[in-house]
Amino acid sequence: GRLREIVSDRENIRIVGDRFVFQSEVLFSSGAAELNPAGAEEMAKLANALIELGQEIPDDISWVLRVDGHTDNVPLSGQGRFADNWELSTARATSVVKFLVDEGVPAVRLVAAGFGEFQPLVAEDSDEARARNRRIELKLTER
Repeated sequence: GRLREIVSDRENIRIVGDRFVFQSEVLFSSGAAELNPAGAEEMAKLANALIELGQEIPDDISWVLRVDGHTDNVPLSGQGRFADNWELSTARATSVVKFLVDEGVPAVRLVAAGFGEFQPLVAEDSDEARARNRRIELKLTER
């Protein structure tokens, strides 16, 4: 609840149930896993919120922020850096985790996971559905 309170006024974060969702276009260039400047700015804000929140959570509560990478269902060519969407989604999640660590979030509090195209928010086959499915989801959970 406290993290929701801290980040709820951010325009590039959508709250869906117990998850915080960033659309990939905000964070990454197409097919890339390196944060773009706008994505780095958003993740820096998140890092500050996590550091603030971490100071409020009692030491006896073992928590982690799981960073989940998701892609759309359009296959990659296999000719680029990533062989498939699973590799891309995992690389994006890892990129976010490494950035948060560089910003001061304790590594022990972070988990990176890639889901490829296998957990879509929208099952339709349209440009809008594919755009919604390309995302980074964040979930605060117990270890």
